Amino acid sequence: MPTAALIDGKAFAEALRTRVGTAATAFAQNTGRRPGLAVVLVGEDAASQVYVGAKGKACAAAGMASIEHRLPAETSEAALLSLVERLNQDEAVDGILVQLPLPAHLDEQAIIAAINPDKDVDGFHVISAGRLAVGQPGFVPCTPLGCIMLLKDRLGDDLSGLDAVVIGRSNIVGKPMAQLLVDANATVTIAHSRTRDLPALVRRADIVVAAVGRAEMVQADWIKPGATVIDVGINRLPPEPGKEKGRLVGDVAFDEARQVAGAITPVPGGVGPMTIAVLLRNTLIAAHRHAGLPAPEGL
Repeated sequence: MPTAALIDGKAFAEALRTRVGTAATAFAQNTGRRPGLAVVLVGEDAASQVYVGAKGKACAAAGMASIEHRLPAETSEAALLSLVERLNQDEAVDGILVQLPLPAHLDEQAIIAAINPDKDVDGFHVISAGRLAVGQPGFVPCTPLGCIMLLKDRLGDDLSGLDAVVIGRSNIVGKPMAQLLVDANATVTIAHSRTRDLPALVRRADIVVAAVGRAEMVQADWIKPGATVIDVGINRLPPEPGKEKGRLVGDVAFDEARQVAGAITPVPGGVGPMTIAVLLRNTLIAAHRHAGLPAPEGL
């Protein structure tokens, strides 16, 4: 039985990083400085520390400046807001990323709102969301932008006539993903926990984007034969006997869905590698705008 083509996010992300690195070198030659990304980490969350470290290494590999601020968990909101404002004013900083989640005593929305939208390379600011909604230049959250890049690489830039279902309605993935699909001329439905007869809804879709955070929720019999499936989920299953860690899976039952879909992203190796690559891309574009230069082509 034929199986779905694998959408190789790792290879796509590596190619994007290479293009970003080439453009970052040209930017430094033209301006005398490297594009700069400031990353703020508050507290000792283990996963966040790994992500921040990976972002720093990726910046260095792409010829970009990584400016890290690691703050203790007890940092006050006033102190964090003061740091964000200093970064807003810093001419060496083109992009600002405050790593989430923040400690419980800090208001995440207030911190995000304090970031200059023109340096909001995470795309979380309400102004960034508004710009996306009305089609103005701004920054799109990295994960959904990475997803639409993979989809267009597979299906072409114009998705006219295709029926798309996005499972999940978060501000970080689901909602911006739906907007990007609308902008590409797809007909889009956002599904969520209160959607009636979710399997039947998904079954009609040419494109399925699963971003609900439930391990292997989307079953093979939900998938329309030949559909393109983008699995944003990353979930760790309980460990099997004799093993310390359970395996990582997505929101889609991959092995079974691959027998039905036309193309599908694996987990890991699908959407995940795109997020940091797109963050670098957003920072590079922010640097060009900051310097009054046109954005580099091919990104």
